[in-house]
Order: sequence, then C-alpha cells, then structure tokens
Amino acid sequence: MPACVDKEKCTGCESCVEACPAQAICMDDTGKAGVDESVCTECGICVDECPIEAINMKD
Repeated sequence: MPACVDKEKCTGCESCVEACPAQAICMDDTGKAGVDESVCTECGICVDECPIEAINMKD
C-alpha cells in the first residue's frame, strides 16, 4: 500500500521529499508532506528516512 503521512507529526523537514526516488512526495500549502498515491511505488524509503516516524505504509 502507498505511504501515508501523519500530518500532526510531520515537521516539514523535507527528508522524505529528497529521499523519494519516484518524486511522489511534495510539501502542501501548510508545509506538511503529502504523498501522490498514483506515483508512489511503495518502496518504503520515505518511511526509513523520516526522522520522527511520521510516515507509514498504509495497510
């Protein structure tokens, strides 16, 4: 399943944006990360790169 960002935990550090090889993550107008599920390849790199564990793979 695609990655899912917990907007309450996200600090907007952009680690996930830089790490995503599919360029499926961008920052929204509130400065939080968002995942384009149609582009996400479900590789999990963003989950590993998030320093505060704000990203998980959907079940």
